[in-house]
Amino acid sequence: MTDRIETRVREAIEAAHDKKAIDLEVLHVAELTSLADYFMICSGSTERQTGAIADSIEERLREKLDTRPRMVEGVSPGRWILMDYGDFIVHIFTEETRRFYALDRLWGDARDVAKLIAAGEKPKQKPAKEEPLPEEPRKPARASATGKPPKKKPAKAADSRGVKKQTRNARKK
Repeated sequence: MTDRIETRVREAIEAAHDKKAIDLEVLHVAELTSLADYFMICSGSTERQTGAIADSIEERLREKLDTRPRMVEGVSPGRWILMDYGDFIVHIFTEETRRFYALDRLWGDARDVAKLIAAGEKPKQKPAKEEPLPEEPRKPARASATGKPPKKKPAKAADSRGVKKQTRNARKK
């Protein structure tokens, strides 16, 4: 595999697995957002484990591929660590925080491609969705049988307090 992004994501997957990351997913979000091509989402059972996963990913990408994150946030306290590598973003959660924010559901339209990338394959683009046909413009309101436009109902009068009074006809109904 020669594509650099998939190589970096694969190394991040292996580094996370080395630290026993839980429920690892790699979502292919390129067709859904311009933020990144992939979101890697995984969990650790404790804040200490999430920190170890983040350290492992950062160290492995730096040593093997000379790649450093553009930004790392949330290391302390470690409930949600975000590592931005530009074209892919790593989210490392504690299990409780992951359930609360539910990024998996938020990006539910994205495919999980972790197994493909780990196997050295490049995920294929989804076929383009067919666009729905545009609706026809609405026709203007029809005139009455006499050819005149429909009559508008008179506005209700308001008293000095701004309370609308009912007309005599409205009370009879």
